[in-house]
Amino acid sequence: MTAKETSPAHRTRSWWGWGWETEALTDAQCAALGAQLPGLPSQPLPVPALDGVDLPRPRISPPGTLAHRVSAAPRDRAGHTYGKAYRDVMRALCGDLAAAPDAVAFPRSESEIVDVLDWASAHNVAVIPYGAGSSVVGGTEYREGDGAGGHAGVLSLDLSAMDRVLEVDPVSRAARIQAGALGPVLEDQLRPHGYTLRHFPQSFEFSTLGGWLATRAGGHYATLHTHIDDFVESLRVVTPAGTGESWRLPGSGAGPAPDRLFLGSEGTLGVITEAWMRLQDRPVHKASTSLAFTDVGAAMEAVRAISQAGLHPANCRLLDPGEAALAGAAHNGESILVVGVESAHHPVESRLAELIEIGRDHGGVSNGPRTRDGQGQDGQDTAVGAWRQAFLRMPYQRDAMARMSAITETFETACTWDRAADLYHAVRDELGAAVEEITGAPGLINCRFTHVYPDGPAPYFTVIAAARRGQEIAMWDEIKAAAMDILGNHRATVTHHHAVGRDHRPGYDRQRPEIFALALRAAKSALDPRGVLNPGVLIDPDYR
Repeated sequence: MTAKETSPAHRTRSWWGWGWETEALTDAQCAALGAQLPGLPSQPLPVPALDGVDLPRPRISPPGTLAHRVSAAPRDRAGHTYGKAYRDVMRALCGDLAAAPDAVAFPRSESEIVDVLDWASAHNVAVIPYGAGSSVVGGTEYREGDGAGGHAGVLSLDLSAMDRVLEVDPVSRAARIQAGALGPVLEDQLRPHGYTLRHFPQSFEFSTLGGWLATRAGGHYATLHTHIDDFVESLRVVTPAGTGESWRLPGSGAGPAPDRLFLGSEGTLGVITEAWMRLQDRPVHKASTSLAFTDVGAAMEAVRAISQAGLHPANCRLLDPGEAALAGAAHNGESILVVGVESAHHPVESRLAELIEIGRDHGGVSNGPRTRDGQGQDGQDTAVGAWRQAFLRMPYQRDAMARMSAITETFETACTWDRAADLYHAVRDELGAAVEEITGAPGLINCRFTHVYPDGPAPYFTVIAAARRGQEIAMWDEIKAAAMDILGNHRATVTHHHAVGRDHRPGYDRQRPEIFALALRAAKSALDPRGVLNPGVLIDPDYR
């Protein structure tokens, strides 16, 4: 069998890069994009033909009872080798698939997941839970040496066949949903009921509910409901030690919350199979606009004031001058603040007006008329439109720049407001110097705030630099290590919403209290006694 298609048009997912194969930039488009950054080659790296890529010989043979759900087809194995980080794309472009799983399982029921874990535990086969492969932190890649002494083989556990909304409770406004549901698939099933989960990460089209839960993904809301955690009512999880389900409750003070053990566990403690999720009525009233600031510090102060005003905008994205120029939202060195409000029940114009007034109090200048979706339209803010379009196309452009041997990658964090400005300038200055030292030429360090809280922002940095062909991965690894050091020195989190995976383990080990590490190791040993579930993620268990 092969991986099922996830589009009505039966488009094909790219096995080496982001999204749909048909959406990738052409060679000519790659060259034109690369020409904007001095020091790059004139022609892009070719995309290797899948039939010309060497895959390791499979080392495992699942029993006949599982064989009908397991594939060793080259496209399935290649497509499940890596996530979609810069270093993943570069290795795939270079034809390096040495880490390919031996096989990919596509269970259609929880009982089949139980059978897979029982077999894997008995035969020392590592199991990597897999939603849709959009990890950018090495969360779906097995690396030799992970876990306790290596494994006899590696099985990617793809939950995409378990993608149904099983039950809707209109009284409590919640739904029981299988973990393999992609964002669009999930929303399509909720729409006839008049509901939405309203969780829209950038990877929405290519990520699943289970992946969001396992990584504590950040979503649509820039304030208030920022993470998938906020929508969880209960979880159902399969582990090698057994299956468990938490009670559906709006809240509870009964000891440590069981759901919290598995939210963010990244598949190393168990496989999330279902969740009861809190829903919302679909928004009808929407309005958005943008404001321009000549001083990025004043823009940050405006965002802080907004975050502490209790107005809870759905969108509150601050683009610094470099990020605003890159998105085409500004061209004269301004910072751009995009704000949006929405409601399923009440007009929102007055709330937007309050947000605009706060921005103006800090030197912001309105960039034009606001848009009002669902209530007609009284104009189009070009900065908002430019940012939204750039946001959706950026992953494809990142892949195009990777083909041109440019380093184009991101990292995100969060810190308290009292340290936000210092962190922003430290990253720009110190990481900028590191980029120049590593690559031999200045690079671009841009920033946007993706989420904001009353006590601090979540800065999201973009790094663009010209690498030397053949040394792209090594250079990025050095830059990423320098970035993690800066974050740690400022006590900023190693990740706000991208998860830990394997790439962020050094920073996570530094951030995590050792007493918590002891408890996490104990949980890993109890729930996964043979150490087969996503080894190397979050913790190195002590099996004695």
